[in-house]
Amino acid sequence: MKYFLVLLLSLIAAGDKTIYDFKVKDIDNKEVSLNDYKGKVVVVINVASKCGFTPQYADIEKFYQKYKSRGVVVLGFPCNQFMSQEPGTEVEIKEFCTSKFNVTFPMFSKVDVKGTNQAPLYKYLTEKAENGVADSKVSWNFQKYIIGKNGKLIKSYSPPTNVFDPEFIKTIELALN
Repeated sequence: MKYFLVLLLSLIAAGDKTIYDFKVKDIDNKEVSLNDYKGKVVVVINVASKCGFTPQYADIEKFYQKYKSRGVVVLGFPCNQFMSQEPGTEVEIKEFCTSKFNVTFPMFSKVDVKGTNQAPLYKYLTEKAENGVADSKVSWNFQKYIIGKNGKLIKSYSPPTNVFDPEFIKTIELALN
């Protein structure tokens, strides 16, 4: 009975948590409250500059330009945990993203998306006990998480999934309506 009560209380607590509960550092090392994105559909992506999926930056930026006026924001989180494919400093990452792909969506400081130093935001995104929706593992760079206007996780998409994939767009459209 005690175990059931603890489990129930943890699920209730997870149900109350949103991405708005987190603060992160942007690419310029300034603290940002994710509460700033309240009421928007948020797409969180762990990114890398030297990955086979790095060309996705171009479509992610096009997607952002197409959907930002409708209330969608993309948040890029560099990560160096997959074969050291994001070795640069924040200054180097910012320069690469803007000069090579004209990235204008918000970029953040490098984070760990798994393991013992996992960023709290990614703990929330990957653990059902935290997000109340699903467990998921970040399998590689460019994994995508869609967050609803209420700040809660809707769904995750694997790294190869393009942001213009019909299923991805369907999830975005449903989240906007």
